[in-house]
Amino acid sequence: MKKFKYIGESLTHHLPFSVLSVSIGLIFVGILTFLSELLNVENVGEYFEELFHIFHPIHILFSALATTAMFWKHEKKFFKAFIIGIIGAAGICGISDVFIPYISGFLLGAKMDLHICIIEHPQIILPFLLLGVFIGYVAPETLEKSEGVIFSHSLHVFISSIASIFYLISFGLTEWIHKIGVVLIYMVLAVVIPCCISDIAFPLFFVSKNKEFKHFH
Repeated sequence: MKKFKYIGESLTHHLPFSVLSVSIGLIFVGILTFLSELLNVENVGEYFEELFHIFHPIHILFSALATTAMFWKHEKKFFKAFIIGIIGAAGICGISDVFIPYISGFLLGAKMDLHICIIEHPQIILPFLLLGVFIGYVAPETLEKSEGVIFSHSLHVFISSIASIFYLISFGLTEWIHKIGVVLIYMVLAVVIPCCISDIAFPLFFVSKNKEFKHFH
């Protein structure tokens, strides 16, 4: 019960920063969309696809760092932490950046292409994934401070929101601004739930029983 109570309290504390990060992400991508139209970029989809291939690996790095650090902070089992960091980052980031945006675009009437980056471009993803896990082993002490948690999680969600929107634009939904209200709801679902799960719930679920859960604040 203590584990689930801790997870619930952590999710509640992180939610406002998550929603703020998604909103800023929409503004950021909106400005880039306006500039692409102003400069008469011929193929906006390819333009944003290249940006997706920047933000998606960085998102995986932050996710691997946070997931590994959260588990390692509570249980010092090297191989277990490594597996949890890899699965939590690669799997849940795939849900956040790819699968939920893909479904969202489909529900909004766009003809979406399914692009799983870790399968099609492993040479791009793996260095970020492994580096994130490595940093996660040495980062828990830094994340002990509340400002460290707020900064890292907010930046993680901000990058995730941009990656998710880039996926929408790159692989189907080019006219997203006129549907920004619904896009906001979908992106909150795509970003907040998976990112909070990967940062908090997923690693703590595998911490051995009878462990003490230390709060960040």
